[in-house]
Amino acid sequence: MDLRKIKKLIDLLEESNLAEIEIKEGEESVRLARTPKGTVAAAPQMMHAPVAAPSPVMPMQGPTEAASGGTPKPAADLPAGHVVRAPMVGTFYASPAPDKPAFVSVGQAVKAGDTLGVIEAMKMFNPIEADVSGTVLKMMVENGQPIEFDQPLFVIG
Repeated sequence: MDLRKIKKLIDLLEESNLAEIEIKEGEESVRLARTPKGTVAAAPQMMHAPVAAPSPVMPMQGPTEAASGGTPKPAADLPAGHVVRAPMVGTFYASPAPDKPAFVSVGQAVKAGDTLGVIEAMKMFNPIEADVSGTVLKMMVENGQPIEFDQPLFVIG
């Protein structure tokens, strides 16, 4: 199951009154659950075999996050523009192979749908595509860096 299908499932869940959705394709399955506003949820997980539902993982909150209701404040070093965030946990790679040039660089013009980088998760390489057209203002991650769900990756202006 590719990343585009998962994004469509997330959009479907957000647009509907459903609290939870689970889709199975062959041996792969994806389960998405909606949580009430103000709570923190675990990233969607792909499973290759029927497994009991995992218990949600709650990230630790610092004093400022706990006081603000659990929502982290945006990083001050983000320039104004559209922030492309990580849709999953994994390892970020800026190029398709170690001996190949990076997909994009700061200052480069990109169109919606252009590949900005890839995230390796569970031995699968998932392309990260620009969802808006513009210029890459800042790369927030380095090649080979482990990344978290919803971490800012790029700023496009």
